[in-house]
Amino acid sequence: MNAEAWDAELLAGLKALAASAFPKRCANCGRIYPDEASYLHETLPVSAASSGLKSSEDDDGSTIVELFRNCPCGSTLLDFFSDRRDDSAAGERRRARFGQLLTYLIERGLAPDEARRELRKVMRGEPSETLRRFRPPI
Repeated sequence: MNAEAWDAELLAGLKALAASAFPKRCANCGRIYPDEASYLHETLPVSAASSGLKSSEDDDGSTIVELFRNCPCGSTLLDFFSDRRDDSAAGERRRARFGQLLTYLIERGLAPDEARRELRKVMRGEPSETLRRFRPPI
């Protein structure tokens, strides 16, 4: 596979990794949180004495973490975060894609730790200046 094809595949893979339950909309005021980063930075803790995190069990018995945050309008919002290890077919595909992207970046000169860190940033919806240099030419 040539480098240009890999660059296009990298871009597609990064978009797939970043997909999540966002955008999230406040039912009370209509404010939209386009990604996880904006949700965490633009909302407020539910109280000074609580992290807003609650461990729970999903219908299938898997562990999930619930994160309660307050919209600036005062409405309480909830987001779910699955246990890191998703053993479903989709989870297997995500891990395989992550591994392919990790190998791709390492082969192009990024240190393994840096490549992993930058991919995780993208997965959380954060920008990665480091990965921008791998963007295919327009």
